[in-house]
Amino acid sequence: MRLKIGIIGAVVMLFATGVAHAEDVDCDNAQTQADMTSCAQARYDEADKGLNAQYKKTRAAMVAIDKDLDADMKGAEQALLKAQRAWITYRDAQCENYGFQARGGTMEPMLVAGCLADLTDLRTKELKELSEGTGQ
Repeated sequence: MRLKIGIIGAVVMLFATGVAHAEDVDCDNAQTQADMTSCAQARYDEADKGLNAQYKKTRAAMVAIDKDLDADMKGAEQALLKAQRAWITYRDAQCENYGFQARGGTMEPMLVAGCLADLTDLRTKELKELSEGTGQ
């Protein structure tokens, strides 16, 4: 357990230092592992911002659906919340697993951040389609 907490702490610290570093790096031409990791983390940070913005819109659409339903039919907002929590659990576990391709190496944080960015972009698209499907 201590090892897992230590590894997670190290990855978080790498990400934290990488965010500031990404501003100074040409991410289209990153040359070092540190630069590539920094850029992957910056990409995930942007994807996460987009996800959070879309989630708010989709949640509002689900609230609007619930508003128009009889009491015994409501539940769109709760279903979204349940799905989002399950997705976060899946995303985190999947990307942790993805990092095992370079477990303990300098590439691991980059692989994890890239996975997080990719899955977050996909989820944002799903939430947008869900929101648009409601006409909201």
